[in-house]
Amino acid sequence: QVQLVESGGGLVQAGGSLRLSCAASGRTLTSYRLGWFRQAPGKEREYVAAIRWSEPTTYYLDSVKGRFTISRDNAKNEVYLQMNSLQPEDTAVYYCAADFAGALADTRYDYWGQGTQVTVSS
Repeated sequence: QVQLVESGGGLVQAGGSLRLSCAASGRTLTSYRLGWFRQAPGKEREYVAAIRWSEPTTYYLDSVKGRFTISRDNAKNEVYLQMNSLQPEDTAVYYCAADFAGALADTRYDYWGQGTQVTVSS
């Protein structure tokens, strides 16, 4: 089992920045991929970004490319999502997820955090 706990959400004005963190525990994450999803009210869940635990390869949703950056700290067992130039359409609950191996673009994940709210005001 992998436990995931997100933090760092909040309220920010358009154009601002937030950094989300996800602390992972319960298992060595070698060969895992870590991802961020988001879901806004009334909308389908979106796959925002992903990174492999042991490789530098990343995945990004087209609409966040150039604004969001996913990274990890292997020593701390944490993954981050730096979000810059935030827009009201980025408002959503953001979830951290983990899955063993698999393609980075694969949206099927086994382990999920509880989510953290990000609200961007115009």
